[in-house]
Parts: sequence; structure tokens; C-alpha cells
Amino acid sequence: MPSAPCTVFAPRTPFDWRLRTRTLALGPRTRLMGILNITPDSFSDGGQHLSPKAALTQALTLLDQGADLLDLGGESTRPNATPLTSKEEQQRILPVLKAILKARPEAILSIDTFHAGTAKLAIEAGAEIVNDISGFTWDADMPSVCAALNCGVVLMHTRGRPHAWATQPPLTPTEVMPLILDGLRDSLLTAYAAGIPSDRIVLDPGFGFGKRGNENYTLHALLPQLHQFGLPILTGTSRKSFLAQTLAPLHNGNPASMDARLHATTASNVAAILAGAHILRIHDVRPAAEAAAIADAILTASHPQ
Repeated sequence: MPSAPCTVFAPRTPFDWRLRTRTLALGPRTRLMGILNITPDSFSDGGQHLSPKAALTQALTLLDQGADLLDLGGESTRPNATPLTSKEEQQRILPVLKAILKARPEAILSIDTFHAGTAKLAIEAGAEIVNDISGFTWDADMPSVCAALNCGVVLMHTRGRPHAWATQPPLTPTEVMPLILDGLRDSLLTAYAAGIPSDRIVLDPGFGFGKRGNENYTLHALLPQLHQFGLPILTGTSRKSFLAQTLAPLHNGNPASMDARLHATTASNVAAILAGAHILRIHDVRPAAEAAAIADAILTASHPQ
């Protein structure tokens, strides 16, 4: 008799992610978080959606293309970006957030901020999620604010501040995941101490945030280690520079330009899904939706009911 098939991919654990006013099922299919940068200086699309009108148009486009939720950011965290005050950040974000919810009241919005004051105002204006790239390490008030708001939370691992990334010493392959796991563990302990329950939390290992070049591929390869926390996983590799560096031999030795990173992003997205990621944070929604449909089908086929 033929032997049973040997499957490579582990089933993706289902979760019910509790947000401010609703619950989002994670696991049955990959969820897509569309990126909306309301900034003049983001690494990929800085200045393109700075005006409220342009931002609203882009938001509706992302939703129509299949985004399950949108992540609104008002401050760039690329290396050497100009820091903002929370007031300046709020002036960029809040008008757009309100306009989106007026046009699409059912839209699920996330606020990409590490400022507790901005998080509070955004959630009170109708956002459902706080996406803190610092994992509760840059603003001591953020954990208690999120706990009081009863919102969903994304805790991301960041190694150092953006201005230090270019000069940080490199990590060996054996150092990458222990550093990330320890950082996320500390963020979780902070969240739990503030009274945030586990069913409101998603983890993001922070591709590119203090990880350079091949360090990101080590993270990619070892991504399943994040399942030890028993929480949903979000990944964001869209258009990142480590992908562009890998493509350099195909572009006359130069890192791929921003508009030449789509296929590399798609490959990275599929790898993340097959490693168990529940949510992809992406710029290009339609290609990600198509790639996710195929990767999800592979996961389903690898574990037939």
C-alpha cells in the first residue's frame, strides 16, 4: 500500500482577534493589511498620499482591491526620517481616519504609532487597532492606554531606533531569532502587566526594523519559531530593502528600484504564509490577494479534513 503523504507545512492555528468593537477571525484565510502612509518621507510612497483627499482615494482603492483592514501611519520610521511630535502626527492622521470611516463605516482601521496620545485619539475616533512598532518600549504610557481602550494591538520587535540602524553591529545567524524572541517576550510581559489579554494581541517580528540584509532571511527561515507564543503573526516585508539587495545581480548590480520589488515581495509573502503568518502588511493589495489565495490553498491541501 502507498505510504501516507508527508506534509511539510503545519496547519495555521485559528484565532479570534478581539478588536475595539468587533472580532476578526484569523487563520482560515490570510488577512491583508493595506498600508496607508500619510507622510512626505516614507521609504516607499512618501508624499503620494499626504493630502486628505489623496489619502482617502488610496484608502478606498486598497479596500476595493481586497484589503481586510488598513494601517494608517503619519510618521515615517525609515532611517534618518524626521521625527514628529504627536500633535503633528495627529494632524496628519485624524482627518483621514474620520474621512475613511465616513465613506466606509464598516472599515477596520489600525493606527501605526508609538505615541500613546495619538493612539488614544485615533481609537476614540473609530480605529480598532494600535500597531506599535516599538512593542511598547518607546512610550511608557502606551500599554495602559491600550488596555483602557480595549482595542486590538500589534506588538512589533524593533532593534534600536531608526537613526542607529545603519551603524548597529551585524547579527550572526544564531543571534537573530533569540534577539527577536526575547524582545517580543518582554513586550508581551509588559502588555499582560497592563491588563491587555492575549486575545487582543498580534505579534510582528519586524522585518527590516534593525535587521539588515541577510538577517531578514534568517528571520524568514526561522519564522515558525514565533508560534511558541501561541499568538497570531503579522509580517511586513513589502518593498523592503533587503529584497532589493538580493535582486541587485538582476539589475546591473544595483538594488532593485521601488517599482521593481513587486515579484520579490510576492515571493516573501508566500513564504511567510506557508510559515504560518496570519496577516500580511502590504502596499500592493491585489497581487498579495492573488498570492495569498494560492498559498492558502496549499495549506488547506496539506491538511485535508
